[in-house]
Amino acid sequence: MFYSGIDQHKLFSVITTVNDEGIIIKQAELKNNDFDILNYFFSIGNEHSATVETTGGWYWMNDLLSSHGINLKLAHAKYVKAIAYAKVKTDKVDSHILAQLLRLNFIPEAYKISDDVRPLRDTLRARLRLSQKRTSCLNFMNRMLEKFNINDPSLLSDFYKLQYQQFDNQEHLLKEQMLTLEKSLYPSLIPNDDIQRLLWIPGIGKMNAFTILLEVGDINRFADVKHFFSYCRLVPSARNSAGKLKQRSSKDGSKHLKAVFSDAAVHALQYYPPIKKYHDSKLRRKKKQVAHAIIAKEIARIVYYVLKDKSDFNNLFKGTKIDHKKLGQWPRITSPVV
Repeated sequence: MFYSGIDQHKLFSVITTVNDEGIIIKQAELKNNDFDILNYFFSIGNEHSATVETTGGWYWMNDLLSSHGINLKLAHAKYVKAIAYAKVKTDKVDSHILAQLLRLNFIPEAYKISDDVRPLRDTLRARLRLSQKRTSCLNFMNRMLEKFNINDPSLLSDFYKLQYQQFDNQEHLLKEQMLTLEKSLYPSLIPNDDIQRLLWIPGIGKMNAFTILLEVGDINRFADVKHFFSYCRLVPSARNSAGKLKQRSSKDGSKHLKAVFSDAAVHALQYYPPIKKYHDSKLRRKKKQVAHAIIAKEIARIVYYVLKDKSDFNNLFKGTKIDHKKLGQWPRITSPVV
């Protein structure tokens, strides 16, 4: 068995291959093209395994190698650094370390999204990028009106009116582009059983359901609900030392899922009185942000078990029956079990 560590960059990759004894048998710097990469691996022969860190170009490397029978593991870049710190850091050293970790089965493996879900998730993320740009346009226009303490853009002077109009045009274009990307997902996602189950959960709308399904991938990759909370950034990181406890917001996991559950909590508090009542009870002892996070975490718990058990939402929140029910209209195409 041969083990190859790939230190991938935009234009080239450095590959180091070791055998079962950890001896380097080949090392090379190659341009990122199909011929050079495949020629490297074919020249070695026999059964082969490779690993690469989660860089921007791993899609291409994974598709190339897997299509030729070479298994590629994705290495979590942050945890690789924690395991294998090196005083001297070069491309060759990095690729060699990856190869040795792979040989010893010490690669901290990152989740590899399936090929069929990948384009859907990237389409949704592209829509998010457009949404962020649209928000920036709206903020710019609002600040411009605020400068002159007016609400009507027609009252702006000519130069400012021109600026406002350009951003207004851009905002409308971005909105149309967002809708185009969104609609392209409908045929694949609306009929999905998991999407239909998620849509009945308080606070979960169409785009939130899409995001949850595509960002989570396989729910079974989480050993339990606590691991799911951690991945969704719904629990703080902790540093305990010498009797001192420090907590802070976690940067590990999915920022997209954190945003989804935070947004779901806002809508759940707005439309579901039992959830609002539970939230208010927490406000008596906790800060507003903490009480909000508790609601987001509970919605995440519901999502976890709905996806894990492939079951409909039982219309309970912390043991309390929810009277308010969502309307069974599009995009919902199935009836909930009550």
